[in-house]
Amino acid sequence: MNSRKIILSVLGVLLIIGSFFGAKKIIDSKKTPRPRPEKVIKTVFVEKVKNGNVPIVVPANGNLVAKRRVELYAEVQGIFRPGKKLFKPGQEYRKGEVLIQIDPAEYYASVQSAKSNLYNLITSIMPDLRLDYPEVYGKWQRYLANFDLEESVPDLPEMASEKEKYFISGRGILSNYYNLKNMEQRLSKYTIRAPFNGVLTEALVTEGSLVRSGQKLGEFINTSSYELEVAISKSYSDLLKVGEVVELRSIDEAKTYEGTVTRINGRVDLGSQTINAYIEVNNPNLREGMYLEAYLKAKEETNAIEVNRSLLTENGEIFVVRDSVLDLVPVNPVYFSDEKVVLKNVPEGLSIVSKPVMGAYSGMLVKVYKDQETNKEDQ
Repeated sequence: MNSRKIILSVLGVLLIIGSFFGAKKIIDSKKTPRPRPEKVIKTVFVEKVKNGNVPIVVPANGNLVAKRRVELYAEVQGIFRPGKKLFKPGQEYRKGEVLIQIDPAEYYASVQSAKSNLYNLITSIMPDLRLDYPEVYGKWQRYLANFDLEESVPDLPEMASEKEKYFISGRGILSNYYNLKNMEQRLSKYTIRAPFNGVLTEALVTEGSLVRSGQKLGEFINTSSYELEVAISKSYSDLLKVGEVVELRSIDEAKTYEGTVTRINGRVDLGSQTINAYIEVNNPNLREGMYLEAYLKAKEETNAIEVNRSLLTENGEIFVVRDSVLDLVPVNPVYFSDEKVVLKNVPEGLSIVSKPVMGAYSGMLVKVYKDQETNKEDQ
């Protein structure tokens, strides 16, 4: 009985050991060898260096302002009389047309009274002139004959002798004449005419309202010519020239215009250390207040190239490809814009990386994009 138990125990142990080795063999048979990772070679885009003249373009921006504008102010007081055209913003006027007519009736009567007084005063001296100064009587007689109360007072006859001048002045004729000329000059201020062809951009009064002396009435501009005031760095002040052609762009409409630098301020702004330049532009599609960007050609950099700023490293180097290996070449950046940088001292014909490569380093193995090489050969 005991021997039977021993045999069964030995068989059980052997069965367990056999099961263990069998399971291990099955597990080992299912293991597959891990594949060795392949080395990834990045593809890069390159371009050959061709040094040449690179224009340095300085960007600036501003709002258009009419080159010729007039702020209308009243120098006299009275009622604003209606005219042939409504005094409203957007109304066009030709040169010489009446912009504003202030009722001059009361002052006009004063001017006519002064004219009559001068006429009567000259008439009163005619008998004395005929007796004492017969040689000048004729010209004064002709003056009275041409004196029209409805017209502007004519210029006094030229006085040839001191005696004549003393006589005329002593009778108060000169003082009355110049007072009348002054009154006529003031009378002309009741009518404001357009100094040039243009458009009314602001109207602060309406017909029938009382206009007071010194009151602003509106603004009038010439729409044929505009100016763009831009601020540029003082470092380019000696490079800009009057007469330089400038490209202007409208951001919202994506249109381009051509302007000309007409003036350059000689004073540097103390706060921003910039100089104001004024660009004249003529185009019927432009309006005052439009926002434009200007691109001023300050100068040309010789023997240089222009690349994206992202290609320049912090140490002033760029990546090149030599025998399918990346290498770093030191360069001399001479001008930075928002997106571009102008470089000098780049060897001619060198293959530089034209698009940034993630994780690039000197000695990195790369391959050049084949389609790019094919396209370049076709070109």
